[in-house]
Amino acid sequence: MNDGRIAMKRWVSAGLLGLATLASMVLAAPASAAESLEEFYKGKTLKLIVGSDVGGGYDVYGRLLAKHMGKYIPGNPTFIVQNIPGAGGIPAANNVYNVQPQDGTVIAGVQRSTLFSQILGEPGPQYDITKFNWLGSLNNESGIIFTWHTSKAKMFDDLTKYDTNFGSSGPNESEALPTMLINMIGAKIKIIGGYPSTTAVNLAIERGEVEGISQSWSTLRTQHPDWIRDKKVNLLVQMSMTKDPDLPDVPLIADMIGPKNLKPEYTAADGETLWRIMLAQKAMGRPYVIGPGVPADRVAMLRKAFNDTLKDKEFLDEAAKAKVDIVSVGGDEIQNMVVRLATTPKATLDRLEQITKYKK
Repeated sequence: MNDGRIAMKRWVSAGLLGLATLASMVLAAPASAAESLEEFYKGKTLKLIVGSDVGGGYDVYGRLLAKHMGKYIPGNPTFIVQNIPGAGGIPAANNVYNVQPQDGTVIAGVQRSTLFSQILGEPGPQYDITKFNWLGSLNNESGIIFTWHTSKAKMFDDLTKYDTNFGSSGPNESEALPTMLINMIGAKIKIIGGYPSTTAVNLAIERGEVEGISQSWSTLRTQHPDWIRDKKVNLLVQMSMTKDPDLPDVPLIADMIGPKNLKPEYTAADGETLWRIMLAQKAMGRPYVIGPGVPADRVAMLRKAFNDTLKDKEFLDEAAKAKVDIVSVGGDEIQNMVVRLATTPKATLDRLEQITKYKK
């Protein structure tokens, strides 16, 4: 009798264990296998994280995307925008990679410099840029270095003649590109860091705290058209591979860096290689990512929704009204670009790391 009860208990225990195992397998199964994309997204509020402060270029683009993208996602979810500024966009990228849910309910407009922060070994990144799922980019950017009209540095060559204070918002282009000029041609630039965004730097320029900055041309043109119209800024050089149609008379950096002004330890080939790598990020423009663990079907759907949004008439009309350029760059294209840059020979990356590191 006792043997029978023991056998019954073992059978029941085994059955319960099997049910528990089955239940855990169901819970662990991808949500996308249990419900359709429309069922998953219907009624949800998605989060769009912007890796910079309110009012900056990344913020303007991000809020525009958040307003229109939901109509192309099954279930038509809404978006809220969260800004995580500072440190060159690294905290925002860390947050998406490590903290946010990996279910396709969070996308992020990361600063393109977060790519180089990781591959150049900057302190802070806790992510692998090759494992992000890149949705695409809203633009293909042109960069500009400018100074305030009261600065002695009114032309590019003046940067090697006069001490000039530049503002920076972290280990991004606002710091790295002027630092390259310091290290390669002996520019007399002093970088004042600690600003949360380029918007804050521009306010500091108006207040006379600093004289110049390296930033996106689209940001300057959109935020301060009066500065350009009233000639309150000196446009010194384009930090891009090709000229922006708006700036036919502003020289490219490639035209201003050469054997005549390079320090002895650098060759023309060095200059070309290192600048080409750094300026490649401009092609990424305003990139958007989702976390590395998002299911493949949701990645594919969000990429399509992103691309469809960039063709939407209301979206394009609003972008034109806000004077922000829209140039679609596909997620697959950026993903391939990221892999190529991440596999750059270590010796080249080491040299680039040294040349972009600002020494106070």
